[in-house]
Amino acid sequence: MKAKTFTLLSLLFLLPLTLSGWVTAQGSRPALLEKGDRFAPFSTPAGAIRQMVDAQSQHVALKGQLGGPTLAVSVQGDYAYIGIGPRLAILNIADPAHPILIGQSSVFSGVVYTMVVTGNYAYATDGYGGSLHVIDVSLPGAPVEVGSLNTPDEALGIAVAGSYAYVADGSRGLRIIDVSTPGAPAEVGFYDTSRTAMDVAVVGNYAYVADYDDGLRIIDVSVPGTPTEVGFYVTPTYAYGVAIEGNYAYIADYYGGLRIVDVSLPGAPVEVGFLGISGQIHSVALAGSYAYVTNDLSLHIIDVSLAGAPVEVGTYATPGYADSVTVVGSYAYLADGSYGLRIIDVSTPGAPTEAGYYQTMGYTEGVAVGGSYAYLANGSEGLGIIDVSLPGTPTQVGSFDTPGHAWDVAVAGNCAYVADDEAGLRIIDVSLPYTPTEVGFYDTPDVAMGVAVSGNYAYVADGDAGLRIIDVNLPGTPTEVGFFDTPGQANGVAVAGNYAYVADGYNGLRIIDVSLPGTPTEVGFIILPGYVPSVATDGNYAYVADYSNGLRIIDVSLPSSPVEVGFFELAGEIGSVAAVGNYAYLAAGSTGLRMIDVSLPSTPTEAGFYDTPGYTNAIAVVGNYAYAADGPGGLDILVYAPFTLHLPLVARNP
Repeated sequence: MKAKTFTLLSLLFLLPLTLSGWVTAQGSRPALLEKGDRFAPFSTPAGAIRQMVDAQSQHVALKGQLGGPTLAVSVQGDYAYIGIGPRLAILNIADPAHPILIGQSSVFSGVVYTMVVTGNYAYATDGYGGSLHVIDVSLPGAPVEVGSLNTPDEALGIAVAGSYAYVADGSRGLRIIDVSTPGAPAEVGFYDTSRTAMDVAVVGNYAYVADYDDGLRIIDVSVPGTPTEVGFYVTPTYAYGVAIEGNYAYIADYYGGLRIVDVSLPGAPVEVGFLGISGQIHSVALAGSYAYVTNDLSLHIIDVSLAGAPVEVGTYATPGYADSVTVVGSYAYLADGSYGLRIIDVSTPGAPTEAGYYQTMGYTEGVAVGGSYAYLANGSEGLGIIDVSLPGTPTQVGSFDTPGHAWDVAVAGNCAYVADDEAGLRIIDVSLPYTPTEVGFYDTPDVAMGVAVSGNYAYVADGDAGLRIIDVNLPGTPTEVGFFDTPGQANGVAVAGNYAYVADGYNGLRIIDVSLPGTPTEVGFIILPGYVPSVATDGNYAYVADYSNGLRIIDVSLPSSPVEVGFFELAGEIGSVAAVGNYAYLAAGSTGLRMIDVSLPSTPTEAGFYDTPGYTNAIAVVGNYAYAADGPGGLDILVYAPFTLHLPLVARNP
């Protein structure tokens, strides 16, 4: 399988400008552990953007999980094996026009990034989760993880040959793992490539590693315990993926295109052919005389019958972000990110057509909960509606594809209010959850990042255009009645009584009197040390997410003179905050949910945490449950388990 990136949005995780805004929170107490709840498997987060913690979870357990994008696919017989967020899912594809989900695994420690299936076993890597997972798929309706191994860094690519799995492990190079006993995979050798190992293919005695900055590295693995580099070829840009056929290596050159390298002499590889392809090239697969290359939103079909003169013969524009592809018979099976599995008929290479698809829920940015439903801001997919009446088995029941990128959502009455990027505020009637319908919209001047609803008004954090106040008493004809142009970038908003609290980027917390919606007036502010993406309120306190520093607790009992009274330091990526009773819940990016006891505002302490499999963007709390919008991890439903023991990590490989 081929290495890849989650999507372009994965690169934006580190940019404050992309953070989700306000998150609704309701209820009166933290969630308690119930029978049947489970903890995450032992695993260590890995990678440059993962903050190391000393356990997977403490006092918080996973109750249910749903969704996530499809980044990996493998096909064997009548079955397609795909990643759906942090799970392996198995589809019956005997009828390509109507793939049917028949089974899925338990939740892994990270998002399924690459995968290969051979015999009765699937081997999946989970990227930034830093693990190899071995899954018994002999019963397709009931796949079971039988073994796993933590790799030293980011498990990005995988190949399996004989009794060994070969993992492209980011900055820690090629790892060779004995999987002859599936329940006890063990590393037997490694070769530390010079940069970042993204992908690997194995043929005979050689492993071919796509090594980002340094191109193709050819490793002799005839003695697995002592692999040795015998040759290399430096690509002009970044080597992202590699496939081997005969005497040729086909390299996905990220900003270049397809490069064909003669490896008949492993010690002296030579480029013999090249085809420039625009965009960002992620992966390459081979079938017959054709190479199948993914880039951004397209599948490219290349005739490589003459290695020195490759020719593009066909393309297919996918609805999502084309990550990886495998080809069997007349069909190309494409992992299309937030748009799931796309099955493309390539029997006529010059005219590929979609034969079928399996839609997944995709990437989650924001979450709100009302009644028995969770409402998700699903990025490019818009609004997702999830039945959470049985928290252990959440089920998607409806969706609405908004025009832009859905960053945040609030719910009031029969409507969901979506902050939809450059498309502004979208108002969706959800009285019939299975068939949601847009009833109105208001195109705000800038980028709608956060939304709150109180009474007859929606309050939109609109980036550089500040706070916009929109009368939604008639949802079909929303009307802006007032605005306040904050000095910074309005990312999130919370409303309590007569005041709107705006998270204003580098300009801290702004407090706006909205008692007269037509003439909102700033009455107070406090400048904070870092970048502020989100705010929540409860009683006399505002709880502010300081992106790189932690949680700041602001006494707002005198709105004109807000004062910081407490601080909980947490380095990393604090994108959002919710507050209920004695607890503040932090959406802490790559380190998941952090639960902070704020009963003594001057001395907040951590009460528990859960390192979610994805990238936690937002939290909503209702009754006994915390609902996490977990980016590529989909929706996680978590419960507080205050009397459980600390879960330590197993040792990592050197």
